[in-house]
Amino acid sequence: MEAPVVTPVLAVTDRAVQTILGLRAAEDGAEGLGLWIEVTGVRGSDYAYDLSFEPLENAEPTDSVYAQGELTVIIPAGSVDALSGATLDMPETEGQSGLVLRNPNKPDPLAGLDLDLTGDLAEQVTLLVEKVINPSLDAHGGFVEVLGVEGTRVFVKMGGGCQGCAVSAMTLRDGIDRTIREHIPEVTEVVDATDHDAGENPFYT
Repeated sequence: MEAPVVTPVLAVTDRAVQTILGLRAAEDGAEGLGLWIEVTGVRGSDYAYDLSFEPLENAEPTDSVYAQGELTVIIPAGSVDALSGATLDMPETEGQSGLVLRNPNKPDPLAGLDLDLTGDLAEQVTLLVEKVINPSLDAHGGFVEVLGVEGTRVFVKMGGGCQGCAVSAMTLRDGIDRTIREHIPEVTEVVDATDHDAGENPFYT
């Protein structure tokens, strides 16, 4: 009877497998070690991860354990949903070292928060920005200011480390816009009113 095929929770590219196997070879008892990948928390708008080599015997029955080539991957049960569909790869930029974990899943910024989004649209957006969005941007020295609400359109301005930052427009689109519209469905558009060309780039100063 053939062993059941286990669908990988997180895929590891061939290039990454070879790099990881090279690192594992330097460990004691390398053949008995698997790559442990765990979600340990939230950093800004993304998950924080822990990657380490762990004895295969330490895996619990509820953990996801599967092979990627010659590498065995261990995903703890509590991290399976958050890592489903992710890919561990090498950087695309030539000369850059390390590994890159590309994860389509994002943490719920309201998880664990007792946040009552009541009041009119402007009050709801302001509360969400103050309690959820700005604390995540604070790590980069940035913040978002709600300029106003016109119908179902929200106008915001990014400041601090976000103003003039080369990735701030992408941050707005992929992070702030998504957070606001997911948790306040009445909002149909988030408009970035920031003058990103004003002055020097404070993010790098």
